[in-house]
Amino acid sequence: MGEFVRLEVEGGVGTIRLDRPPMNAINRQLQAELREAAREAAARADVKAVVVYGGPKVFAAGADVKEFAAMSYGDITDYAPELQASIAEVAALPKPTVAAITGYALGGGFELALACDRRVAGDNAKVGQPEVLLGIIPGAGGTQRLARLVGPSKAKDIVYTGRFLGAEEALAIGMLDQVVAPDDVYTTAVAWAAQFTGGASRALAAAKAAIDGGLDNDLASGLKLETHLFAALFATEDRTTGMRSFIENGPGKAEFDGR
Repeated sequence: MGEFVRLEVEGGVGTIRLDRPPMNAINRQLQAELREAAREAAARADVKAVVVYGGPKVFAAGADVKEFAAMSYGDITDYAPELQASIAEVAALPKPTVAAITGYALGGGFELALACDRRVAGDNAKVGQPEVLLGIIPGAGGTQRLARLVGPSKAKDIVYTGRFLGAEEALAIGMLDQVVAPDDVYTTAVAWAAQFTGGASRALAAAKAAIDGGLDNDLASGLKLETHLFAALFATEDRTTGMRSFIENGPGKAEFDGR
């Protein structure tokens, strides 16, 4: 268990919990611990879905600017791939993931939220990519994942201005998927994740790989990937279980063990 990031597991749902008061600023140690927590969540069979959570007050208000300010060009050239790789480790989790956003999710904090499959936020949350106000740009996937999520025009407005978006505006343009009362953020995220704890883990992983992989390629390549993943599932116990249960008991009653 890391000093700033830990994985907590209950009922098949793993929570990757950021805990670096007061604002969960992402420094080198936190991003390294985040990578290890994501790897652990991916490897553990008892983790069926993952919530990324910064606590009741703030998700993550961005990078540790003091640490950045002390870096030279050579330092950041070495560090930037590490930072991006840590966020990518979360994006690559072969399980459903949801960011539970309270308070601020800015800069690297929102890039972490972008790496999740879904984003649930409190109605008082503020999100954005304000890196341009520091004379830089998002460097952990923000220019790429945000543009894929909301389109290039909206992404450019958000990145160019560096402005903070309230929860309702962010919901309206697709940066967020659900807005709830602040006190309900974590429980809402866990409830979404919990619906997959008895699901077909292999099929869920394949669905995620097909959707994410297809976004990075043309339609023809995406369809080939889908066909490959679709056929591969016929070698799994989950497929046998699901189809047998459908024939014997009707739809929606299968109990899977992830093989």
